[in-house]
Amino acid sequence: LQDAIETRKNILIAGGTGSGKTTFVNAILDALAQIRKDDRVLLLEDTVELQCTMQNVFAMRTDPKSNTTMQKLVKASLRLRPDRIIVGEVRGGEALDLLKSWNTGHPGGICTVHANSARSALIRMEQLISEVSKTPMKDLIGEALDVVVFLKRVAQIGPIVAEIIEVSGIKDGDYLCRNITT
Repeated sequence: LQDAIETRKNILIAGGTGSGKTTFVNAILDALAQIRKDDRVLLLEDTVELQCTMQNVFAMRTDPKSNTTMQKLVKASLRLRPDRIIVGEVRGGEALDLLKSWNTGHPGGICTVHANSARSALIRMEQLISEVSKTPMKDLIGEALDVVVFLKRVAQIGPIVAEIIEVSGIKDGDYLCRNITT
């Protein structure tokens, strides 16, 4: 993961409720602050949970009262010259805009999603994209996502990294994935 952070790979953190996704993203942000101090980081969230100690951080929040949705924040973030776009959690059609932004000059992003495995996180992204698109955009997902980390909570232990896969595209309609869990 250190290499993925340093080389600006797009990282999807997946897991169930209470699996440690937000805590894991905060740990990545802490590592990022040590190795890429000058990056301009945009934090997009529904609820304030992400913590970033970098100097050049711009945080934006959704606001139901003003109809400021996550999708609108993702689109607006592109005008703010981000080096990295970090989304607390993707829950809907904003997944499409986020992957497009990561794939068009804004690599090094991080987001979380609820899923039951690393591979099912890719399917979950298809489902979220289908809320705004008739096609699941597998090619975009396979191209824009580089690493998927799956976390799960284990009784008596707590959250663990259960699986890490590297995504390298699509072949014959299926994701090309390599398990890199150590």
